[in-house]
Amino acid sequence: MLQEPCARNVLRYAVLEVRLDSWLREFGPRGKEEVDHAGSVGELLDVLESRYPRLRFKLRDETGAIRRYVRVFVDGEDVSTTTGPGTSLAGVRTVDILHSIAGG
Repeated sequence: MLQEPCARNVLRYAVLEVRLDSWLREFGPRGKEEVDHAGSVGELLDVLESRYPRLRFKLRDETGAIRRYVRVFVDGEDVSTTTGPGTSLAGVRTVDILHSIAGG
């Protein structure tokens, strides 16, 4: 996220807009969620899971890895299978989290 110096040399993160797909909204925010203190995707998921405990284990497995059928898009780029939870959110404005459906 974009970090800006504020009073007393404390870093402040820019506000990040998080959107979940319709299936995940059953367990989390019904619309857009604003988060202002996450430096990585993993930290963002921690914040969401603390605010919405029903999301726990829907987005990540027991090891903290993003679940196989969950896609995380950081400013439109899918980071689910690349840098995943370690993806920096510096300068990021939006994160979309989608739960894909498997099958034929």
